[in-house]
Amino acid sequence: MTVDRLFRARRAIVGEVETSAAVGVVAGRIATVAPLDAPIEAAEVIELGQDEVLLPGLVDTHVHVNEPGRTDWEGFDTATRAAAAGGVTTIVDMPLNSIPPTTNLAALDAKRERARAQAHVDVGFWGGAVPDNLSDLRPLHEAGVFGFKCFLVDSGVSEFPPLEAAGFSAAMAETARSDALLIVHAEDASVISQSPPAQGAEYEHFLRSRPDTAETRAVAQALDAAHRTRGRVHILHVSSADVLPQLRAARDAGVDVTAETCPHYLTVDAAEIPDGATQFKCCPPIRDHANQERLWAGLANGDLDMVVSDHSPCPVELKRLDTGDFGQAWGGVASVQLGLAVMWTAARARGHTLIDVTRWMARRPADRVGLPGKGRIDVGADADLVVFAPEDEFVVDPRRLWHRHPVSAYAGRCLTGVVRQTWLRGEHIAPDGEPRGRLLTRGER
Repeated sequence: MTVDRLFRARRAIVGEVETSAAVGVVAGRIATVAPLDAPIEAAEVIELGQDEVLLPGLVDTHVHVNEPGRTDWEGFDTATRAAAAGGVTTIVDMPLNSIPPTTNLAALDAKRERARAQAHVDVGFWGGAVPDNLSDLRPLHEAGVFGFKCFLVDSGVSEFPPLEAAGFSAAMAETARSDALLIVHAEDASVISQSPPAQGAEYEHFLRSRPDTAETRAVAQALDAAHRTRGRVHILHVSSADVLPQLRAARDAGVDVTAETCPHYLTVDAAEIPDGATQFKCCPPIRDHANQERLWAGLANGDLDMVVSDHSPCPVELKRLDTGDFGQAWGGVASVQLGLAVMWTAARARGHTLIDVTRWMARRPADRVGLPGKGRIDVGADADLVVFAPEDEFVVDPRRLWHRHPVSAYAGRCLTGVVRQTWLRGEHIAPDGEPRGRLLTRGER
């Protein structure tokens, strides 16, 4: 057999096993996964070092790129450079924080036009479900968005308002008719409105402004609507482990539901967040250590399906680091470049393996959004590959990250696991190189 490029790895994550392998690439796809010493001819051979593992490229389905309209917050060039540097070869862009938001075909076209020449990794797009765009959902679905995001609470930007109960039920019914995925920012507006307002520099005050009850009530609403309509629903950025029994019960009742969490919820303890450290502000909030351990248990037993970044950056001044006011600061953790290292550092300490991490961060996100050729080292899949050094360590310096602004909740942390190379469809991605990414539509192979 002759291939364009051959990766020989003493360690590789192939499916649900770690093994040695020779991975051959033809025309950007994996043509063979053979024993390490298989007699395969290749135009180029990449021999991984003794300390390196070949991973599938990660799939991050929760990234706020913010372009067009708020490119000073991030942008496709910087976001996808950061993704590639962190071993992420596919992102799905969120429909809000850009202006206009992706709530109709014209906005989707504008976003695709901006992304086309700048993407260093492959990029797909979510549509948005907001009041008064019910008639836009089917056309957006037919145009290939991966599903629809909605909020049950104020999104933080006026151009992407939340759905009230009737509007949410209508959106759930409409997406069910198209077999589209509805993804939900699940915090209950009434609970938050009745909680103490977020203000000042004390993190504990901010935490009380968005209690666990806000999540459990909103998740119950989403699951009930999915059950009634037989719709497909995905719960975004689970921060409260109190929702795990609800998810389990809904699945037992036949609801088509998945749920994600994020590295910051799994690795940062609320008790360790200094007052005024608004780089840690996100919504829903980072909670306490006991809750964190329950989230890890939920990942291990399948109550939580995947881990994604919720990369949500902004200009430095909007984080209000000068005043440390959690009520005024923009909520979001910029982390698309660091997710793999953050997760591996914490997962290995709990006895998890790289098989687990790639399941949570590559295969399962790809499967849920309908990208069967992504997130795996399998014959026929895209040759999206990562050369990873799992024992190497580095200290996070925000000034050396590729995303636009040098703010990170992980600044100064020593992390284990370094991405040495990232390959997209068999071509090497250098973070400072030319864009190689493609724009994706739902279901393509």
